[in-house]
Amino acid sequence: MAATPAWPPRSAPRLFVTGPLGLGGTLVIEGGQAHYLSKVMRVAPGDAVILCDDETGEWACAVTSAGKRDVALEVREQLRPREEVPDFWLCAALLKKPNFDLVLEKATELGVARIQPLVTRRCVADKLNAERAATIVTEAAEQCARTALPDVAEPVKLDALLRDWPEGRVLYFADETGGAPAAAAFAAHDGPAALLVGPEGGFDEEERALVRAHPMARAITLGPRILRGETASIGATALWMAVSGDWRGA
Repeated sequence: MAATPAWPPRSAPRLFVTGPLGLGGTLVIEGGQAHYLSKVMRVAPGDAVILCDDETGEWACAVTSAGKRDVALEVREQLRPREEVPDFWLCAALLKKPNFDLVLEKATELGVARIQPLVTRRCVADKLNAERAATIVTEAAEQCARTALPDVAEPVKLDALLRDWPEGRVLYFADETGGAPAAAAFAAHDGPAALLVGPEGGFDEEERALVRAHPMARAITLGPRILRGETASIGATALWMAVSGDWRGA
């Protein structure tokens, strides 16, 4: 006798929805998500869809009807509670749109709790499309099976970031002029942390001095090469996750 296929299958589509979700609940998906389910994934009654609500976690749902404009679902089983997110913020200076889109996507995949866009003197941009940013991080979270979305904050200027910096949160400063080796610095602190990365042209001397004077700042080096802003953000975040985050013991 053939084995009964696992339900839900690993290939089931995953979406974030407005919650909270609960066992036995029903909901109707509309708009772009409905188009994705019905036209791209071609779901039919009985098919599985995995939903996350950024509150209670991840749920297996069954399609009860699939039309041209909406898809109805019944919540059948909780698969996972909302994950514990490492208390790590990425404070990244705004870059050209495609490059910062990459930062948003990969920071989400790597598991950061908060992305704080930053405006510095050498930034080529000073605004962030909040709706576009939300779409990027949501799609990245769906792709990598996160059950929690990162908080994407409104852009702030460097002086405001430092002025309002929370007590007790270490701010690792990726300084191209030098600092402590990043891995050693990350390993020396166990607690709330953040990474500060500059724009394409780097921080100017006044900004660098302002950051270094902050009591919670720790200057670090990311190796012998000068990295692009997006490379520094992604590489250093991955290193922190390996040394101090939820990659430890993985």
